[in-house]
Amino acid sequence: MIKIIIADDQELIRQSLQIILGMEKDIEVVDAVENGRQVIRSVRKNKPDVILMDIRMPEMDGVVCTQIIKENHPEIKIIILTTFDDDEYVFNALKYGASGYLLKGTSTKELADAIRKVYQGTAMINGDIASKVVKLFSRMAQTNLTIQVDEQQTASLKPTEKQIVALVGRGMSNKEIAGKLSLSEGTVRNSLSIILSKLALRDRTQLAIWAVQTGAANMEYEDDA
Repeated sequence: MIKIIIADDQELIRQSLQIILGMEKDIEVVDAVENGRQVIRSVRKNKPDVILMDIRMPEMDGVVCTQIIKENHPEIKIIILTTFDDDEYVFNALKYGASGYLLKGTSTKELADAIRKVYQGTAMINGDIASKVVKLFSRMAQTNLTIQVDEQQTASLKPTEKQIVALVGRGMSNKEIAGKLSLSEGTVRNSLSIILSKLALRDRTQLAIWAVQTGAANMEYEDDA
């Protein structure tokens, strides 16, 4: 029996996946949770074989959660199940050890088959984004997968700018960052332009990769405690 945890902040999706996967004879849904912090607690209790992980969740998103789970429980397989196919999400999730990346439009049969294959050790990537992944990793390989920023440039960042960098690294949109930090979206956009200029980075994707590589994406705040 393959034990799985479902992580998605939308209750309807959690319930639907529980019902659908519960009909599979060789799959058991041991828990369904709404954010990354709950995933970590559930893993300790339920010891799943596979986690179906949404990307955008409150408190702790799927990318950060994937990193933590794989560092502490490398045997657990993680399938990112999301409506998003952005480059930085694909790169970060796979970089931290996700075994699969599927879009939520995936059929019930495809999802169940993906769980079985990932459980057996095969990586699964949705056909719609497979070519994107190949191109992305090819491009990253040409730069040795590393974004270099001078220490003096990093030191020039103000506290709020550092917070924005961390949240970009967690995959948050400008709107989500604005809500998190009680700022306007315009202020976030302007701050991002300043940050990119200070760090001499080309775009948001480079910033997100740098934040993850340096650990800035894991920076904690008082309201996260």
